[in-house]
Amino acid sequence: MKRTSVRTLLAVAAAAASFVAIAAPALAQPTMSRPSPDTPNVPGVKLTFVHLAQEVPAVLYEPTAPGAKSQIALLVTHGGDYLTFSACTQLSERGYRVLCMDPSGENLDRTLLETKLGVDFLRRYPGVRKVVLFGHSGGATIVSAYQDIAENGVKVCQDAQKVHKCPDNLAGLTPADGIVMPDANYGNAEMMLFSVDPALTDDHNGKTLDPALDLYNPANGFNPVAPNYSPAFIRTFQTAQARRYARLVDSAQQQMAAIEAGAGPYDDDAPFAIAGASSLGPNNKLFSQDPALLSHTKRAWPLLKADGTSVVQIVHTVRRPESLKRTDPSFGLASYKGTLSEFLAGSALRVDPDFSYDADDIHGVEWTSSYASPPGNVEGVGVPLLAMGMTGHWEFLAAEFIYDHAKSPDKSIAFVEGASHMYAPCKECEKTPGEFGDTMKTLYDYIDAWLAKPGRFI
Repeated sequence: MKRTSVRTLLAVAAAAASFVAIAAPALAQPTMSRPSPDTPNVPGVKLTFVHLAQEVPAVLYEPTAPGAKSQIALLVTHGGDYLTFSACTQLSERGYRVLCMDPSGENLDRTLLETKLGVDFLRRYPGVRKVVLFGHSGGATIVSAYQDIAENGVKVCQDAQKVHKCPDNLAGLTPADGIVMPDANYGNAEMMLFSVDPALTDDHNGKTLDPALDLYNPANGFNPVAPNYSPAFIRTFQTAQARRYARLVDSAQQQMAAIEAGAGPYDDDAPFAIAGASSLGPNNKLFSQDPALLSHTKRAWPLLKADGTSVVQIVHTVRRPESLKRTDPSFGLASYKGTLSEFLAGSALRVDPDFSYDADDIHGVEWTSSYASPPGNVEGVGVPLLAMGMTGHWEFLAAEFIYDHAKSPDKSIAFVEGASHMYAPCKECEKTPGEFGDTMKTLYDYIDAWLAKPGRFI
């Protein structure tokens, strides 16, 4: 489990505090203390450590001169350390209170309970009237699952369609008032599907390859500058990818069923490791290497330009081929390492045998078969929702899928031209230096205007 210097300092400062188990519904008196020297210095913004529970540090950013917008508090979370993510400073500088969290690990069910601690803290915080969830990349899985369950109860994550039934202790999550998802990925479960390497012939060996399915084989069309995968290879690769992924899901379900029947090696859970199946960005396969795949929206949407204007058009990516080196031989980088329950909750969904994707669509994914799937989750979310895509990265198109599935009557979508996944300009995507301007400012100015729109939250 990772640790940061911020987390270490916080743990030491709070060593004498009374901790509450994560299964508890709330923490009555969170520990609060002064920031450490390695936190950002943001003019006009006060930073405070908030120890929500054991293993769950957070940092509260709030304007020193609160105004109308400080009534809106944003909770920024992810599967990793987001204590100093750009939204923390960018949105607090614009007048909002922002609580940035570092959840304890990759267990989705536990992370949802930890998210409740953050929402409850903000609900009780003086001056806060509305709470908005902010989910970047894989954080979109957390915030969309949280809000869907909070609005509709555990029945939405325990129905017969779900690959994994959520635990009963997720009942009673406190709803938020809105969701912002800038450059969400397609979902933690979907990203696992998109990252499984069908070329591996052994689930526990990252070096045994079938050359016919090797996306890095020049004979199959690999070229680091201009990929030339044939339609036949793309279809063969995607079919084999879906087949291997479905087999892994089936295996995890069978092993968990054996444990529940008392026939497994342990009473509660078991290790589950898979070669060539990490969903970290460098392991995303085929569409990251080939910008012609998932390359444009189906319909016209607002595209935010460097000069502050926007145009409504079919939105195309400007990205270049990435992830150009095989990662499978690295256990640390390319293998999935977790437990059966963690895999089933956070990485498993149903995929049809005819799974495929092309320039603007994904086929054969059962979006609502997992609560680790933002497009499926937002079908149950009724609060205001903003989906945004960064055209300098391959996950930009997820915004359209999320928007199209969203139930909310107040939903918005926009794209930032030339922004990378972390919102800075994609320098390697530029045709001329500075072509895309200050994409960070473009993004957060738009979010600011959306949040502050009269009648939405204020």
